[in-house]
Amino acid sequence: MTDTAHDLLFDLTLTDEQRMNRESMQRFAAAEMRKQGKDVDEGTVPARDFYPKSAELGLALLPIPEALGGAGVERSPTSNALILEDLAHGDMSLALGSVSPMGFVNTLLDQGSEAQREKYLPLFCTGDFKAATTALLEPRATFEPSAPAATARAGGKGYILSGAKSMVPLGMDADLVLVAARLDSGDNAAFIIEGTPTGMTRTEESNMGLLGAQLATLTFDSVELPADALLGDGAFNLQRFVDLSRIAVCALAVGTCQAVLDYVKPYVNERVAFGEPISNRQSVAFMVADIAIELEAMRLMTWRAAARAEQGLDFHEQAYLAKVFCAEHAMKIGTDGVQLLGGHGFCREHPVEMWYRNLRAADTLEGVASV
Repeated sequence: MTDTAHDLLFDLTLTDEQRMNRESMQRFAAAEMRKQGKDVDEGTVPARDFYPKSAELGLALLPIPEALGGAGVERSPTSNALILEDLAHGDMSLALGSVSPMGFVNTLLDQGSEAQREKYLPLFCTGDFKAATTALLEPRATFEPSAPAATARAGGKGYILSGAKSMVPLGMDADLVLVAARLDSGDNAAFIIEGTPTGMTRTEESNMGLLGAQLATLTFDSVELPADALLGDGAFNLQRFVDLSRIAVCALAVGTCQAVLDYVKPYVNERVAFGEPISNRQSVAFMVADIAIELEAMRLMTWRAAARAEQGLDFHEQAYLAKVFCAEHAMKIGTDGVQLLGGHGFCREHPVEMWYRNLRAADTLEGVASV
């Protein structure tokens, strides 16, 4: 077998550790996230009350070296994608907020300096939930992930940051925010912002979905940052960050679409109309089959991109194709799920309408997490 042919293969067999990890994530998603997600979506429970519970999963500390207080588990984009998929099966909104600190940690491990790792990573090893997030999206119609409009110019003893970021998970509460911006030289860079410095404002967003992720718009009006706020040596690989984030978004969409499928299958078998289950109707049966087919394709494309990233192979094309496919079919699966419930699809008594609203964001999200 040639090397080229070998590179085209990827193994779908999970390791024992991955299987055990999935079991614990699935238990947590079912016991803690499913009902809580609905309560948060309906506004009866604040989202910030949930996140301390997610600290018991230890997601952020897993890849942190033991010398810095972490678990020292080798970073695995495939395992991380599985985590996101399983948590999103419970609730996509709370899953996004829960993994945002992990995205911050992964990016710091990936592209941060040794001094930055030693300074910030121990903060995630206390056993408490540390609100941290990444900010790439911008509130403009022509936004292009590879070319942020937010700027950072040299000034004072460091840099002066200006611009705005939107749909930032945990944006109202995050103590640490990693912000992507463009330098005077035209190069991309990222900056670590602690707290809420002068000139930075946080505005809670009102969106149709992802209500538990605490999405916010962050505005930077000539915010002065110290020189050491610049991530790494300044040569920020934005495309790699975007690609890893796209895999994360795909995994979230896959988990939520699996929840839709798991809900509609028993429903159409038990729902009786005109003297027989509605699943006896070909139009219904074919729609359920289409969901299963599209979902499996989404999952395989996501796993393939994650596997190539883990192997150190180029995965840009696979991540892009997975994001395009998942964004399109996640929205379709959400729509079909509502349709299969008929009039019940319009009722908040059933969670499918919430999943539909959350899945609409799959096409929009960029840079919100990193596997």
